[in-house]
Amino acid sequence: MHIVDGVLSTEVLLTGAALTGLGLMQGMRHMPLEKIPATGILAAMLFIASLVHVPMGPVSVHLIMNGVAGILLGWAVMPALFVGLLLQAVLFGYGGVTVLGVNAFNIALPALLVYFLIRPFLAAASDHKRFILGAIGGGLAVAGTTIMVATSLWLSGDEFIPAAQLVLVSHIPVICIEAVLSGATLYLIGKVRPELFIEKVWQ
Repeated sequence: MHIVDGVLSTEVLLTGAALTGLGLMQGMRHMPLEKIPATGILAAMLFIASLVHVPMGPVSVHLIMNGVAGILLGWAVMPALFVGLLLQAVLFGYGGVTVLGVNAFNIALPALLVYFLIRPFLAAASDHKRFILGAIGGGLAVAGTTIMVATSLWLSGDEFIPAAQLVLVSHIPVICIEAVLSGATLYLIGKVRPELFIEKVWQ
């Protein structure tokens, strides 16, 4: 979900930019050459999944798929998301350039947390359990992003509290849809490329 330019306070914008900068450095450090193609493919998936926007005040509702991206990429999810969001801002005007840091951090941090929570259990899981784990991860990632977006609005001023409440309520259906899609995605990957789950969790 994207917060548009001209909404957030300067303090929130600067904090988001700084945290995203740190995340990008860490992501680039932990993205070996053999992971670059997968990172590019998932960046494209994130780009396409969030193209259909439904405006909701200062934000917009759309699919994110950050849970799947986080589970598969680990730290590299930050540069993947950043590139996708940058292209959307430049090419389609979604979100904006000044809020790029906040938007990227709000989407990437929950994805990274889901990676550490879910990824260690996938290699030994059955197909059925992979669907469940994917659904949990997908739902948690979007829920985390929703809370962070609402918090970013709330920290920018009391006048944005109604918008923050709207964000929380309007994304409940998105959380449910993403949970099902994420579970199905990991189930399918387990059928066709189960070796992707055997790799060591990136440190």
